[in-house]
Amino acid sequence: MTKDEIKILICDDSILARKLLKDALLEIGCENFFEAKNGIESVEKYMIEQPDLIFLDIVMPGVNGVEVTKKIMAQNSDAYIVMVSSVGTKSFLQEALEAGARDFLQKPFSNEAIANIVEKICAKS
Repeated sequence: MTKDEIKILICDDSILARKLLKDALLEIGCENFFEAKNGIESVEKYMIEQPDLIFLDIVMPGVNGVEVTKKIMAQNSDAYIVMVSSVGTKSFLQEALEAGARDFLQKPFSNEAIANIVEKICAKS
């Protein structure tokens, strides 16, 4: 799989966080992405689109990232979920990793960190 083929789901309740992720993805040549602004929408979009990579915020209104991870992993244990966390969410992060998340990014993240995760996904397929 190449960067222009990879399907990516960006899940964050913050418009700014979604924009920063989209900008980082565009900069490295990824254009096949879509967004969700809350936990419920994240699960729905995952089921419809079946992305190769999910960037998932931990703290979202309604259904948080840990619960979203559990729901997605129940549908597909091979899903590649990267938790995106801010300072103060360490306990949630541990729960998410135990639920099946594969990696995490600390906010604020660098474009290089995004590129490294995308490269990892492209190399494994």
